[in-house]
Amino acid sequence: MAAKKPFAALAAVAVSASLAGCAGVNYYWQSVSGHLSLINAARPVDEWLADAQTPEPLKARLAMSQRIRSFAVTELKLPDNPSYHRYADLRRSAVVWNVVAAPELSLTLHTWCFPVVGCVGYKGYFNELEARAEAAQLEAQGLEVSVYGVPAYSTLGWMNWAGGDPLLSTFINYPEGELARLVFHELSHQVVYAAGDTMFNESFATAVERLGSQRWLAAQASDVARQQYAAFDQRRQAFRALALTTRRELAEIYEPKEPLLQKKRGQLAMKNIAMQNFRDRYTQLKTNWNGFAGYDPWVARANNAAFGAQAAYDQLVPGFEALFAREGGDWQRFYAAVKQLAALPQDDRHKALKTN
Repeated sequence: MAAKKPFAALAAVAVSASLAGCAGVNYYWQSVSGHLSLINAARPVDEWLADAQTPEPLKARLAMSQRIRSFAVTELKLPDNPSYHRYADLRRSAVVWNVVAAPELSLTLHTWCFPVVGCVGYKGYFNELEARAEAAQLEAQGLEVSVYGVPAYSTLGWMNWAGGDPLLSTFINYPEGELARLVFHELSHQVVYAAGDTMFNESFATAVERLGSQRWLAAQASDVARQQYAAFDQRRQAFRALALTTRRELAEIYEPKEPLLQKKRGQLAMKNIAMQNFRDRYTQLKTNWNGFAGYDPWVARANNAAFGAQAAYDQLVPGFEALFAREGGDWQRFYAAVKQLAALPQDDRHKALKTN
């Protein structure tokens, strides 16, 4: 093993997309130790499949994951490397807990900056209590804060020499369409990454997951899996549309154009009305969901930080999907075009996507 590889591993952990931050030695160490424990827990999928003690349902999910992984390479032209050929049982609900924060009258996320990846609007912890301690400090500064569990993160391909990003117990039991969606999303981060531009990176990955999962379901999935995904995705799209409407309302309130709105008290009053309208509309929306309440926790903690974080994942998706269509649905041409955008200044790349 070359001497530089251990250093590269530590650097990759510290600056991975879901763990970016610059908070001193303690934060750096929890990032390193947390990721190394994950790597140590991972075993090749073939070993899990050959192990008589592996439950049959898990074997079936792992076998499916490898078909999805192969499809990602052959059909979506995503990287063919060690990632997602190993599996780890973490025995917890999330791999990391992200902390996001925003001012009282803004959807612009507080950022943490780090070499290589630039500035990002979230900070990840392998320990939930540490994440909530960070959140408490931010709240003491007057910021609105949201803490949420993350089922997976990407090391951007930097850890492929050590086995790559593993499949995890935090998502292996997702419905078939959702499992494919997540694998495609995380692999796409290894194709293009624009330092310091979370919205560009996550919107690109979301576009790949949406386009890719559609192809997987059409070509590989059973009728039952397609029906399950269609029902889930219909709810998701309806909820995202509602959240987008609320984001636009809040953005309008936070950027006043009338003298009355220059007063903070007036802005806060209008904000409270917008948030209550959001909750009321959500309650009405889910009456048609046959008891599904999966978004209840998000709605309960909804604030500027939560809305700001969500924007990173869908704000530029229409532009990426239009670019994919413009490139004739050719994945390699699409990735090449995205790489060209990533080379532009941030404002220019965002403008180009919004005008597609």
